[in-house]
Amino acid sequence: MNRPGRRSVLTFALLTLARPALAQTEGFDSFLDGVRAEARRAGISAATLQRALGSVRPVDRVIELDRRQPESSLTWEAYRDRIVSQVRIDNGRRAYADNRALLDSLQARFRVPGRVIVAIWGMETNYGTNTGGFGVVEALATLAWDGRRAAYFRGELISALRIIEAGHVTPERMRGSWAGAMGQPQFMPTSFERLAVDADGDGRKDIWDSRADALGSIANYLARSGWQEEERWGREVRLPEGFDTATATRENVRPLREWARQGLAFTDGTALPASDTGAAVLIPGLPNGGTQAFLVLANFNAIRRYNPSNFYALAVGLLSDRVA
Repeated sequence: MNRPGRRSVLTFALLTLARPALAQTEGFDSFLDGVRAEARRAGISAATLQRALGSVRPVDRVIELDRRQPESSLTWEAYRDRIVSQVRIDNGRRAYADNRALLDSLQARFRVPGRVIVAIWGMETNYGTNTGGFGVVEALATLAWDGRRAAYFRGELISALRIIEAGHVTPERMRGSWAGAMGQPQFMPTSFERLAVDADGDGRKDIWDSRADALGSIANYLARSGWQEEERWGREVRLPEGFDTATATRENVRPLREWARQGLAFTDGTALPASDTGAAVLIPGLPNGGTQAFLVLANFNAIRRYNPSNFYALAVGLLSDRVA
């Protein structure tokens, strides 16, 4: 959901030379003292702080991963084929069928289709099977101390401590990615505080072990992001000869009837409806001669608020169409 920034291999090498022991603890104890003081002002108890922070040390691997993020060079076609694979589609169909009653109840409550909930679940953690192996408190403390985006990660750390204080999860069970994204929906702690729900009614918002809470929280995220019931996310289209690809941007929203007048049609040959519904054209393969084009509606932007990437949102849409 929140993607840390990237650094070049050369920068990483220089930083490594300047700091040969990544997890040196000089200054870390005083950093934790400051976190404890801030957390106490936020109403977090001494007992919670002792349990959550008592044995926390910097994590070498977290710093290494933060500094080694590669620039993505995947084409749209390579990304699509890797992410919307037949294996992921088949697993998604099973996940949808196995959880149909729960998904129907969540759809009735949040007005978000079950297939879209399942698609995000599949994208984020492969339907709950790969939620990350890092202790979230340790990872966030490491990133907040290390200095790059320190204020952001410190805020997420305080949020994580509030979640523990509220009794939703223990520090030991609060596992996630190296950057602090947690549980089956991969929520950052501040997203959890705003958007996680107790869908199973047990008094805790448990996105780690409660499937109802995890999927309900995804549904709530999309609902709060502006999901419009009874509207699709978008569809693949055929472009007319001579179409001006410079107009294919997410910001260029026009009524469907106007795109129809320009000669766009759905790939199954059916005509676009002559409606005032706003849509934008995306050609994700540009500028390298993309072979697919999509008309995307407002719900595409709701998906994109989960992860601000056109590739991601298109893949979620395509996967949702295939799992149900």
